[in-house]
Amino acid sequence: MNNIPKVIDLFAGVGGLSLGAARAGFNVSSAVEIDSYAINAHAVNFPNTSHLAIDVSALSGRQLLDASGLLEGELDGLIGGPPCQGFSVIGPRNTDDIRNDLFNHFFRLVHETKPSFFVAENVPGIMHRRYDLVRENAFSWIKDEYELLEPISIKANLYGAPTSRTRIFFVGYNPKKYKYALSVSHFKPDSSTELTVVEKALIGLPTFTDPAWQDEKSSWQKVDINVGGRFIESVLDRIPIGVGSPYNIKRLHQGKEVSGFLGTIHSKEVAARYSSLLPGQQDYISKSVRLNPLGYCPTIRAGTSREKGSFQAVRPIHYSEARVINPREAARLQGFPDWFSFHPTKWHSFRQIGNSVSPIVAEHVLSTIRKYL
Repeated sequence: MNNIPKVIDLFAGVGGLSLGAARAGFNVSSAVEIDSYAINAHAVNFPNTSHLAIDVSALSGRQLLDASGLLEGELDGLIGGPPCQGFSVIGPRNTDDIRNDLFNHFFRLVHETKPSFFVAENVPGIMHRRYDLVRENAFSWIKDEYELLEPISIKANLYGAPTSRTRIFFVGYNPKKYKYALSVSHFKPDSSTELTVVEKALIGLPTFTDPAWQDEKSSWQKVDINVGGRFIESVLDRIPIGVGSPYNIKRLHQGKEVSGFLGTIHSKEVAARYSSLLPGQQDYISKSVRLNPLGYCPTIRAGTSREKGSFQAVRPIHYSEARVINPREAARLQGFPDWFSFHPTKWHSFRQIGNSVSPIVAEHVLSTIRKYL
């Protein structure tokens, strides 16, 4: 793999950016993630990657390169999605939220590791004027060495993902290392992009989810792999070399079995309310929205960590069943393959999916960088 361009994924989570990078032809040398559940799941999906359960704010560039087995000058890209909770419009939007400092540490590590390019992802709320100083301080680390593009707003469904989730990407590169220049226009959706609505995204998955499926063993269910389309190809196959759990891949390709079909127990009253909703309507109590089979999934929320109360996020309601979606359906709607592994509980798996970058978007961004740089 010495001739394959190398990236390091900071704030890696379960690996949405990592998977996009691997499918774009990069080797994910290492992943840094402080959440033990997320990094353990990342390790299952990326067994050849070095995993560092370290606080990014306490990490130096030299330590990061050493732990990744890289010498100075060998790192092609530093990628990552610094925590967005302090910037999100659905949160308190506290400018003093200590998690906002991690955005600054990402760019500090760009300065210290000197990659050829970098990609940082965050929520649109980071562009609010109240965070002007946060961005200015972060960008001061790289202003003398890197060409920083204008922030790129990407709506995932325009790139083939089944979700309307919108994120901001900060992309920069060292102009001394590249013959060509990169521009925001290079990241526009391809005219050949196949749009994927909810119904198309969930095809082949069992429609029925038994509320009694509450453990990992029962969450493995049969799926139909004899369905077509570009999106379905991406969720059933397209496995980069050295990526994926051999166990999960074998069960999918040989047994037609996929994990993550964890049921949710609803009362008769709740099920009746959900059943009466039209596509796109919101339940007035739970605030869950019923999916539109011919539309796109709204942003899947992550819920809160144990430190913030362990609250489960509001989950969309299935378009034809009177229940909220299960983790595997959420993974499909975020653009993850069926062979991709998540934590075996609903709470952690939804947190991992909701906190992730859509691999479809990540692949487009990083393929563009590889193509033009």
